[in-house]
Amino acid sequence: MIDAEEKQKNRPLSAKRISFASEEFKRFGRFGIAGIANTMVGFGIIAALDIGMRVRPMFANAVGYTVGIAFSFILNRHFVFRSRRSVKTSGPRFLISALIAFAANLVVLGYSGHLLGNAVPSRLAAQTMGIVSYTVILFMLGRFWAFNE
Repeated sequence: MIDAEEKQKNRPLSAKRISFASEEFKRFGRFGIAGIANTMVGFGIIAALDIGMRVRPMFANAVGYTVGIAFSFILNRHFVFRSRRSVKTSGPRFLISALIAFAANLVVLGYSGHLLGNAVPSRLAAQTMGIVSYTVILFMLGRFWAFNE
């Protein structure tokens, strides 16, 4: 009887590509779910501290983002990428990845804002482009560097 690994080896290249693309699409979907959950947690903490407990907004924001990045790391490591790479290695890499993605977000936001102008729809379009760049870059760095086995 042929085992699963042997079946995979004998599959045509086009079927392997489709399987790979399908797995990546599922992984990106999990990444989106993790991002939504992370946003809800981070924003919930910010709102609870700022509005509910009347903590200074800057402090509430810092706490919310700190918890959010830690929660994002946990979700990405276990749910999105299902990595067994050590926290000692993947943790700093994830943090660096998030910083790179955020820097790219700011560059895209600034550049697209400059090109599109200052009208409200243009500013929203620039923000959207920044968010998309952040998302794609963080996913790619997570997939191929921070959590890559």
